[in-house]
Amino acid sequence: MKITVIVSTYNSEAWLEKVLQGYAAQTHADFEVIIADDGSRPTTQALVERYAQDYPVPLRHIWHEDEGYRRQEILNKAIPIAAHPYILFTDGDCIPRKDFVAMHALHAEKGRFLSGGYCKLGMGLSASISTEDINRGRCFDLAWLKQQEPMNLSNRLKLGAGAATGKLLDAITTARPTFNNCNSSAWKDDLLAINGYDERMKYGGPDRELGERLENHGVSGKQIRHRAICLHLDHSRGYKTKESVQNNLAIRAQTVGENIVWTPHGIIKS
Repeated sequence: MKITVIVSTYNSEAWLEKVLQGYAAQTHADFEVIIADDGSRPTTQALVERYAQDYPVPLRHIWHEDEGYRRQEILNKAIPIAAHPYILFTDGDCIPRKDFVAMHALHAEKGRFLSGGYCKLGMGLSASISTEDINRGRCFDLAWLKQQEPMNLSNRLKLGAGAATGKLLDAITTARPTFNNCNSSAWKDDLLAINGYDERMKYGGPDRELGERLENHGVSGKQIRHRAICLHLDHSRGYKTKESVQNNLAIRAQTVGENIVWTPHGIIKS
């Protein structure tokens, strides 16, 4: 199973370095990583280039000018250049467990997209996780994490689940398998068939809307939130505005209400 992992980022080198270390420690080897950079300063490119010199899988960096929040635009540039037929989307603040890519490869299925899970960490723990913690997998050990900060029930269930328990929890959860920015995957052909992300959308639901168009296209979600796990590092969200959330909700309502599949504001402009 060949996979392209697309990691979105913006001016967050400390977090991105931890994420790169996580993908360097994966058990699944047949994948590439594309860093989709929404206009970061040059130090982000320098970080990626330094890692690319001795990285276990192909590592690429694509960038566009910083003209405000344009994450969906840089993702739409990354999708067509993906070298592999299956694409895993995540963020530059999400450290993958060592079996992260393997879980997406194992559960990939024609006519489906995958909806994975994440565990939110506090700022202190996010900053203190070290290279050794990542390489040894210690930062995914529930007992170790509970010593660092309190873990809520959701985190305890995800991190404590084995293969059988994770499958059971995914089967009985009441959470819908939605397309999430930090941990979802789909076939490249399906993403191109719906024309990628709607670039009118800013922060607050563009990934969900993409998933809703996939569903309108006949691609249903599959829940793996207790089996494909990443750690979500804490950060501020200065780009979140009431206007962007309201605008996105209106677009999503139209997508669902009118059964829209293709956005004219996506990869191909029409």
